[in-house]
Amino acid sequence: MKFLIDFLENENIEKAKIFEQLKCNAEEAEILRHITLKHIKGNEENSVFLILDELFTVEGYGYIEKLPLIKNLLDLGWIVQSSFAQVKTGEVSNLELINATVMLSKSFEKLLEEGTLEVELPQSTPYTDHLEYLRDQFHRIEIYQKISTIRHNYKKKSLSIDRLEKSLSKLENRIKDRIRVTKMELAAETLFKEFSLSEKEQIIFLALLKEEYSGELDSLREMNNLINLISENDYDKIKNRSLLEENSTLIDEDIIDYDEMLTAFGGVTRSFYISEEYLHKIIHPHKAKKKKKKRIQLDMLVKEQDIFELVTPKTDIDDVILHPKTREILDNILKTMDKKVLKRLKAWGIRDKKNALEARLIFYGPPGTGKTMTAYSLAKSLKRKVLSFDCSKILSMYVGESEKNVRRIFDTYRELSEKTKTSPVLLLNEADQFLSSRTTGPGGGADKMHNQMQNIFLEQIEKFEGVLIATTNLLESIDPAFSRRFNYKIEFSKPGFAQRKLLWEKMLPNNAPYAEDFKIERLANYELSGGQIEVIIKNCALAVAVKEQPVFTMKDFEETIKRELSGAFGEAKTMGFVS
Repeated sequence: MKFLIDFLENENIEKAKIFEQLKCNAEEAEILRHITLKHIKGNEENSVFLILDELFTVEGYGYIEKLPLIKNLLDLGWIVQSSFAQVKTGEVSNLELINATVMLSKSFEKLLEEGTLEVELPQSTPYTDHLEYLRDQFHRIEIYQKISTIRHNYKKKSLSIDRLEKSLSKLENRIKDRIRVTKMELAAETLFKEFSLSEKEQIIFLALLKEEYSGELDSLREMNNLINLISENDYDKIKNRSLLEENSTLIDEDIIDYDEMLTAFGGVTRSFYISEEYLHKIIHPHKAKKKKKKRIQLDMLVKEQDIFELVTPKTDIDDVILHPKTREILDNILKTMDKKVLKRLKAWGIRDKKNALEARLIFYGPPGTGKTMTAYSLAKSLKRKVLSFDCSKILSMYVGESEKNVRRIFDTYRELSEKTKTSPVLLLNEADQFLSSRTTGPGGGADKMHNQMQNIFLEQIEKFEGVLIATTNLLESIDPAFSRRFNYKIEFSKPGFAQRKLLWEKMLPNNAPYAEDFKIERLANYELSGGQIEVIIKNCALAVAVKEQPVFTMKDFEETIKRELSGAFGEAKTMGFVS
């Protein structure tokens, strides 16, 4: 205890043996000494007000000027708040500290006892088993966690991080030295070399492995926690997200995988875990296990079939301009898929554990109102690709083929999902013939085939797991049996004036020249769908581009609108309501 006694009895605090390591001024060191004296006399918790009042004899409210000294000692990590309701140290204000109670930190107690915070690591020796190796690596991850936590709580770099980074550097060098002299095969190191994993990818893997051994469920598994672990600042966080996205080495090589769940605000969070194959190799390095087949990419398999078109959505639900009521319903659907809600449903046995996202939706309304684009954008918000099927393809001139084709749609979807371990959104475009009322009474062969096709479709909808969206122009003719099988039936009406104005603003070319008489409000007065507005802008642009003076005028637009409304161009089906 010589360092403690020296710190307490030295007349000149700056001459104390540990003073240089404190990185604080003499007044702050005196506060530490005062708290230490109280600590060894049994007063573990101390009022900030009383400390300042006892140490500094000042008139009036002069002690308030000394509050920054307490704040700096908190930032340095030599004292900690001992109140029940603590505030993050980096966010606490000086005035909040007046009524706070503080105590010596464990780090300062160690400094008083040992005279240093430097960790003396044992001499480098070979690892004798994989558990000894993992113990060092898990200690390393714990230091990364502490550094990440401090960075999150502090706005400026603290002395605590400096000390932790020094300890981390020593530990990492020791691990490398021990690996260098180890003769036995270390399964994790073999994995790192096999896939040439970077240092940050190794940390992610080791963090997830630590979670497996500790039995924790949510501490490090979420994407943001893993990203924070390997990032020093916000720029790093953005850059490092690529390590956990699709086509990254860890995901693409099936080393780790993830479950997706929606947050309360409609976002998607990912919870990562080590795949069964590699987890088995690490935990049981001496037990061989048959290697699983590498995950097949969805786009490769789609090329080998003639049913679906694979769509990778480029816009999310926030990019689509919708009627307020339609938008409200879609937002509520996203909220019902919140992570906490899904956990409750799984616990109650309502939702299968394997299917985090499950919904069957009908989008109905006139052409050009955004049904298909909204389906794509909803898939983007769910972080899903889309397998799109044009339902007009289902009809066949051969009796009996249509029924087979209905089964083939769903069988192929399940096969693609199983082989690629993905859950794309199934989009059935223009599904009117599937959803229309079945015929009753005697009928011809075509009617019987139609009814049989719909019965099969009804059966497949009942068994479907995942997200299915069917679009149709008319809802009135939908068979009640189908209506009951869909969770949501969402109407897409033609846009009102406000929506039309937004559509014009988003779709008009930004760099094009416009005449002085051009007024978006006048264009928005025309009752057009989003698809019609898109077609009008394209056709108007073609007409203006060939002029000697290519300037958009109101006359150009109004003439194009009249031709569109008179049927010169027909109904547009493209739904690009995005900027």
